Amino acid sequence: MSNKVHIYTDGACSGNPGKGGYGIVMEWVGRPYKKEFSEGYRLTTNNRMELLAVIVALENLKTTDVEVTVFSDSKYVVEAVEKKWVFSWELKGFKGKKNPDLWKRFLAVYRNHTIKFEWVKGHNNHMQNERCDKLAVKASQKENLKVDTAFESKPTELF
Repeated sequence: MSNKVHIYTDGACSGNPGKGGYGIVMEWVGRPYKKEFSEGYRLTTNNRMELLAVIVALENLKTTDVEVTVFSDSKYVVEAVEKKWVFSWELKGFKGKKNPDLWKRFLAVYRNHTIKFEWVKGHNNHMQNERCDKLAVKASQKENLKVDTAFESKPTELF
């Protein structure tokens, strides 16, 4: 049996900032196991939804004994991690950086896993990425959207 999990994520926003959502597809490699998650927010940004999708996916892993590959069409997220920028931002207290609340939350869960990131081109007929996009858009269009409290309370510091 494989101890590998593939996580596919996407964020969506209608307006930026505007109504937003994220979509997640998680697959256990070599097993017929798949989970999907999505959630919508009344006022947020696309980058926040892209990053939140990764965080929520990692938070939903029930074990740390797996190799994780995150597939995202967000260069903002993928490059921040793969080029190790986020660790430099952390050392500097995220001064002048966008979304410090989410990056801190990301790092807390990231350090519990063995993770690599792969960028995929969005809207390019990648089956799981297209599914995540549909989940994210649908979530952003729901009634009674959640409040992105950190964003709404300090919007000028977050974007």
